Amino acid sequence: MKALRTHAVGGPETLTLDEVDAPKPGAGELLVRVKACAINFPDTLIIRDLYQFKPERPFAPGGEISGVVEEVGEGVTDFAPGDRVLAGIGHGGLVEQVTVQAGRAFKVPEGVPFEKAASLLMTYGTTIHGLKDRGHIKEGDTVLVLGAAGGVGLSAVELAKAYGARVVAAVSSEEKGEVARKAGADEVVIYTRDEMDKAASKDLAAKFKEACGPNGANIVYDIVGGQYSEPALRSIAWEGRFLVVGFPAGIAKMPLNLTLLKSCDICGVFWGAFTAREPAKFRAQVAELFDLMQAGKIDPLVSETYPLERGGDAIAKLDSRTAVGKLVVTID
Repeated sequence: MKALRTHAVGGPETLTLDEVDAPKPGAGELLVRVKACAINFPDTLIIRDLYQFKPERPFAPGGEISGVVEEVGEGVTDFAPGDRVLAGIGHGGLVEQVTVQAGRAFKVPEGVPFEKAASLLMTYGTTIHGLKDRGHIKEGDTVLVLGAAGGVGLSAVELAKAYGARVVAAVSSEEKGEVARKAGADEVVIYTRDEMDKAASKDLAAKFKEACGPNGANIVYDIVGGQYSEPALRSIAWEGRFLVVGFPAGIAKMPLNLTLLKSCDICGVFWGAFTAREPAKFRAQVAELFDLMQAGKIDPLVSETYPLERGGDAIAKLDSRTAVGKLVVTID
């Protein structure tokens, strides 16, 4: 079978398309023929050895797949050959076939395309956990989403609207603002990608405050980090929740006096650890996501697809922070 793999530390240009032996499922595993593999920010890090997990090389990136079960291992009773499934696997998804722990797989309802199924787990899974478990979202809240036009950002816009919140989308261009508006954002704030001095940071904070309204943002959903985090924190409501989801723009140094003045919380959202620590709750949230999808309340935006041999191009596009929605590698 074919696999797009990393053999040495480096960027997406170092990936090579290799011919390797097809795996066999062990006890408790499924052999899945991969139909789609979504690209996520960890894929840009793991090939550079910058992610918290460092697999032994050579390995394929790609942590989120959908496909068809070809074979089941010993002891598997909940799945059968022919089942349509999705799974989060950490890495190893940019391949034609992959083995998956049955306990980490989910059946995909009929009618859901493989590309959208592969785009559901890490983005919407992170966000449903973040908004509900860490942000305690409720109807009528105002939610400020940084990086609102990417895959995770759009999931936050859609889910916050599904839960009855008002959404302020912060993005880096008017084009991305239109994408966020189409997903349901009530207000859009455009921020610069240039380095900001103190005056520019205060100006951005003022824009956030104006868009969020006099009471501020009950939840800040920060997927971006860096120089954007402090202005967002300055716009938070009394007893608001600032959710740390990711930091492609860098790890922010936050003035903790603001947390005292606003009596607010800064909360980490480590979805991967949550799925391992609370698997039953995780599975219930995935079922809820499919219910919301079938009700038309969420709909993953797959903006571009790539063949397996161009999977490195998809990672490079995401790494450039110019991607809108989800980038998906399709494998036939």
